[in-house]
Amino acid sequence: MADALHSKLRVELIAKKKELAERLERIKANLQRGFNADSKEMAKELEDSEVVDALGNEARAEIAKISAALARMDDGRYGICAECGEAIKLDRMKAYPYADECIDCARFDERRRARN
Repeated sequence: MADALHSKLRVELIAKKKELAERLERIKANLQRGFNADSKEMAKELEDSEVVDALGNEARAEIAKISAALARMDDGRYGICAECGEAIKLDRMKAYPYADECIDCARFDERRRARN
């Protein structure tokens, strides 16, 4: 992968990871606030907290993907498909910078998961 693109994607990944970590902190603060004594309001707050918790789980999963991509950059595996060992196309890396599979392997995995 071209060094300039590699460096640009690294900067983008680090910025995205920072943004997600900040979002996760706001989510944690939101979940730790107290609930209203009114039962109707408490039910709504509990429902809201479940949604916020799900968003937190998504943020944690994305942070893990970004961390893995940064590790692959450090050890020279970035841009190489973890399944077939072929280079992942630059367009895919630009669109999905923490991709660890080429589009063909990703589609195959997606079809396999859909069958199960």
